[in-house]
Amino acid sequence: MGFLSISRCHFWSAVIQLLLFIQIPVFCYQYKVGDLDSWNVPTEANPNVYVKWSKNHNFTIGDSLLFLYPPSQDSVIQVTKESFDSCNLKDPILEMKDGNSLFNITKAGNFYFTSGRDGNCQKSQKLHIFVAGDGSYAEDSPAAGPSAAAPSYPTVFGSIPMQDSAPSSSTLVQVPVFMSAAIGFFISMIAIARM
Repeated sequence: MGFLSISRCHFWSAVIQLLLFIQIPVFCYQYKVGDLDSWNVPTEANPNVYVKWSKNHNFTIGDSLLFLYPPSQDSVIQVTKESFDSCNLKDPILEMKDGNSLFNITKAGNFYFTSGRDGNCQKSQKLHIFVAGDGSYAEDSPAAGPSAAAPSYPTVFGSIPMQDSAPSSSTLVQVPVFMSAAIGFFISMIAIARM
């Protein structure tokens, strides 16, 4: 009888694990900075394009920013708040210059970016984003301590395919949690059957 109760315990444990994992979606977005405006000097008609753009998005850990620009004409640098405010391009935290630069958000905090080309920052080609640690959104982007230097790397393996028919600039990526839960469930079932 003890054998049956252990088997039933394992069986129901596996079923509960499967049901829990099925209901946990994991989402992360890839945002094209500036949407249709891409990464360039804002026009006179839309001088605050990057301020408006960042306020219209809720960034979370796991998301990424895609900067698109002609590499012979521009670049992107991550800077401190002080360098962002004064448009100081010296000693950047990170420099990306391949024209197809991907910044991965790996931690919460304030992140500051500007063009690496002299004079473009003064023309408002700069971006400030705030990433909350719990996935919430702060309207005024309060300081979360000093500027965090999240590790991020430019794309070096070619271009990232973009969907032309996408209604939004962000691409949804859903991690297949169901597959890992299903594999765990079947392994548990095999272990139960061998008992």
